[in-house]
Amino acid sequence: MSSQTNLAARDRKVIWHPYTQMKDALPHIPIVRGEGVHVFDEDGKKYIDAVSSWWVNIHGHSHPHIAKKVSEQLSILEHVIFAGFTHEPAVLLAERLLPLLPGKQDKVFYTDNGSTAVEVALKMCLQYWNNQDKPKTKILAFKNAYHGDTFGAMSVSGRSIFTDAFNSMLFDVEFIDLPNAENISRLTSHISYLSSEVACFIFEPLILGSAGMLMYEAKYLDQLLEACKNAEILTIADEVMTGFGRTGTYFACEKLQNQPDIFCLSKGLTGGTMPLGVTTCTNKIFEAFFSDDKVKTLYHGHSFTANPLSCVASLASLDILLAPETLQNIKRIEAKHADFRNQIAHHKKVKTVRQTGTIIAIEWETGNKTSYLSNLRNTLYQYFLDKGIILRPLGNIVYILPPYIISDAELDYIYDAIKLALEEV
Repeated sequence: MSSQTNLAARDRKVIWHPYTQMKDALPHIPIVRGEGVHVFDEDGKKYIDAVSSWWVNIHGHSHPHIAKKVSEQLSILEHVIFAGFTHEPAVLLAERLLPLLPGKQDKVFYTDNGSTAVEVALKMCLQYWNNQDKPKTKILAFKNAYHGDTFGAMSVSGRSIFTDAFNSMLFDVEFIDLPNAENISRLTSHISYLSSEVACFIFEPLILGSAGMLMYEAKYLDQLLEACKNAEILTIADEVMTGFGRTGTYFACEKLQNQPDIFCLSKGLTGGTMPLGVTTCTNKIFEAFFSDDKVKTLYHGHSFTANPLSCVASLASLDILLAPETLQNIKRIEAKHADFRNQIAHHKKVKTVRQTGTIIAIEWETGNKTSYLSNLRNTLYQYFLDKGIILRPLGNIVYILPPYIISDAELDYIYDAIKLALEEV
């Protein structure tokens, strides 16, 4: 028995993995180290991390600059309670992050991950109206959206197998279609009609990730945001996945004229090294809580709020993100994806191929409706693993969302594997 098989067997005895039916799950591959775009298993096989380890690893694994900064911080201050205390990494990160965001964001609220960043945003919006004695309790969101797995985040996510067991306990949400030329007038009119009821509109800008990398145009989102502004509906941009360069600009909302009141950030925030969530807001939101009345306090917090190590990792990740060569790499990946899209767009097995920035998604033609539970998923997943590529299909949708340091040769290897799969699978 190899050491890898042994560790996989030990894992199966004690670990419950996410999004996994453990009864028929394949043995989980033990990874012992990461370097650049690769991770290595115990038997020395290397895999290209073509999905950035669930979209978080934007600069590659074990980046020396981030590792150095975190190591230095570990011997200075590993953590301190963030109620009644503060520290330099948290303040500096907020000072650096806020000016990068589109529009004018003024305050940072720290949490642990994307779901909790969304929870805070929803609570901010609902309590914003309550604090002003204008309670509005309905929330607007896109059909098929995904905003996380905590209860508030599930509530504003599309109803699916992710939420089926909890649907009766999720709060009231008004779901709308993704905007396009045909429905935009109807959607904006609907928003105006709901103005007295809706507290906020939460959206994934330009791309609905877990829904299958569904993409839509910025100009129509702009019109929805303008309608919300006119209807006095607060807006929340969930840039947990799209933030930090994924759509070709540092933030997807840079492509908009109208800007949201609140941003939710996580994933690439720390360069994929450790958990951290951020919810930012305008002074307009903050001032509704700034009061002599203690009841108007935002009563929310986490044990590891603004963890210094996570903040330092984020600062180091920003150093790399803002270096000229990183934006050059983003544009290079964007151009390579566009060329690949053109190569396969008319293949008989390609139902559709779509791309925004460094994200490309290929929807396999199955003859059936797109489904997260498509049997094709496991076949494709294993096919690419055998070739040393981590691609985690969303049902019959294969997507590439790589670290920005990936080389042209590594991208070509992934593209060639997908072309071969289109012929063989």
